[in-house]
Amino acid sequence: MKHIDRTKVADTLSNIGLVPLFYNEDTDTAKQILKACYKGGAKAVEFTARGNHAHEVFSALIKYSTEEFPEMLLGVGSITDAAAASLYIQLGATFIVTPVLREDIAKVCNRRKVLWMPGCGSLTEIGTAEELGCEIIKLFPGAIYGAEFVKAIKGPQPWTRIMPTGGVSTEKVNLEKWFQAGVCCVGMGSNLIFKNKNNEYDYLEIENVIRKTIQSINKIKSNL
Repeated sequence: MKHIDRTKVADTLSNIGLVPLFYNEDTDTAKQILKACYKGGAKAVEFTARGNHAHEVFSALIKYSTEEFPEMLLGVGSITDAAAASLYIQLGATFIVTPVLREDIAKVCNRRKVLWMPGCGSLTEIGTAEELGCEIIKLFPGAIYGAEFVKAIKGPQPWTRIMPTGGVSTEKVNLEKWFQAGVCCVGMGSNLIFKNKNNEYDYLEIENVIRKTIQSINKIKSNL
């Protein structure tokens, strides 16, 4: 996969405003989910590496997206150490998302100019992450901290870019709350990528929900 500078990746995430995230151990299913995300307008997707042999599924997704959706940014989440970050970067990850702030992961990503988004929960952690070269911080779980936390952070640090995950929904009132507070984008999992009453993925419905969510975000951002 062609390397894309991390500042361009950060700008793309901010411009789109939405990062769907998912994990599925079945490669074919994961490909269909990725396709639905792309057709819905999501040009950046986070694959959460939470299962055994997740790197094998991710490797297949990278090859698939490179051939079918070359402009898509495919990153990986739930990275907990530098070794895992290095592995996924070698496989072609465009960005790395971590649950906590870790300097060892920062060094690995900075060395390759790869965007990394650490989970931060305080102004001190956010400041430290930015000192280590972070472009966008992850706020998780977003429902615990809330939009008021984002607004408070943006007061003394208007340059800070924040992506909340957990507690973000597709409802307009929820999205308005976050973007009016100052987030640059939002991460969303089960509210976007879900199964129907038959416990099956409805890829067309996933595509439609993502498209409508991006449209809502665009409208909200245009009114800020």
